[in-house]
Amino acid sequence: MKKITYIILMSLFLIGSASAQQEKGIIGTENWLDNWTDFRPKVADYGEPNEILTGTITEDMRLNKRDTYLLLGNVFVTDSVTLTIEPGTVIIGDFESKGSLTISKGATLIAEGLETDPIIFTSNRSVKKAGDWGGLIILGDAPTNKFGNGSVASQYPNLEQSSYRYTNYGGDNPNGNSGVLKYVRIEYAGKKMRRGGGDGFNGLLLAGVGNKTVLENIMISYCAGDSFKVMGGEVNLLKAVSYRSSKNDFNFNLGTQATLNNSLAIRTPYVSSSNGARCLQVVSYEKKEQVDFTKKGTSLLAKNLTLLNSSNDLSEHIKMGLIKEAVFVGEHASLDMNKSVISGFNPAVILDHRITINQENLEKIKFVDMYFNNCKGNIFKENNSNNEDLENWYGNRSFFNVYAKSQNSETFIDLNNPKNPDFRLRINKIIAANSKN
Repeated sequence: MKKITYIILMSLFLIGSASAQQEKGIIGTENWLDNWTDFRPKVADYGEPNEILTGTITEDMRLNKRDTYLLLGNVFVTDSVTLTIEPGTVIIGDFESKGSLTISKGATLIAEGLETDPIIFTSNRSVKKAGDWGGLIILGDAPTNKFGNGSVASQYPNLEQSSYRYTNYGGDNPNGNSGVLKYVRIEYAGKKMRRGGGDGFNGLLLAGVGNKTVLENIMISYCAGDSFKVMGGEVNLLKAVSYRSSKNDFNFNLGTQATLNNSLAIRTPYVSSSNGARCLQVVSYEKKEQVDFTKKGTSLLAKNLTLLNSSNDLSEHIKMGLIKEAVFVGEHASLDMNKSVISGFNPAVILDHRITINQENLEKIKFVDMYFNNCKGNIFKENNSNNEDLENWYGNRSFFNVYAKSQNSETFIDLNNPKNPDFRLRINKIIAANSKN
């Protein structure tokens, strides 16, 4: 009888273990990257466009899957207008005219793809490269920490004077609703401007976007600007993927109040801007004189992220200066990061040199239940040669952080599968290491 009971208990344990999932990093009982993502977009052929989108859209419009659309120049969806995009629709950004799509403040985008039929924004070049076209911009009426409202006019090349009013963002409505962006891929965006010609585009720019906007299952790959750039507003991002961005994967600024959940950033040592780039940047301003410090600074709750450097020779790439930090936290910004994985960086996190290391500020920058793997240093202060106090603080057992030195191939389920990679952690592969260096 005892033997039978033992066999039953062991069977239940094995069944439970087989169906279990790792709680750190991206999670899911199944690989949620399947079907709708594409880690090899260069081999895709979407055919030639048969419809053109240009100028301003002043009436409600529906884009159909049966057609392929070309974004010609700066296309604006104006106030009170709704643009609906059917699942499976392909929108191609024009290289020569730096095609872009802007959802202006007060307008609505309903781009709700399906897991088996995502909406795709991509390049019209035969040999596609990062920065082939502009990108997608959504502007809302939620608060920022700027004096007054803002404008993204400097993003665009050769912007006509009559279109300036469509580039404004910000207001006092945190519950603003700019629509739905779900099961969407944005490829080869982030067109750079010529010297003196503006700031350049990003993959997806969200400025003053409110918390009623749905932002889920969005993949941005091979972007020459930031993949996801968020300026103010209240934004909730779920299952967002940034793949091989030249600049930052996720950039939060200007008083954004945001959550980033169950999301992934994959970097490579050979793709980065000359100014460096991070998986996650959390700052409250670029120019101090532009912000009102009586307003909220940027605050991000980040949970179940996987931030991965895909280097196959980490120490050599670090020596060559090709690998930097994964996370940067600026002055007057707050980050609460938990149950996340940072693997293969130099170091994992850097805090702005202007941040005073004291109890008050450390309570605004939290790293709890983390998995730091194969990083040359973990949490440092910028331009500081001695970070022992920080390492000891975040290394305290009460934070439940884990430090390890394992190869990516041993850490993640199947990252070398070219078609359907799986970046979830392997079950029971988290082993704490004694050293944090």
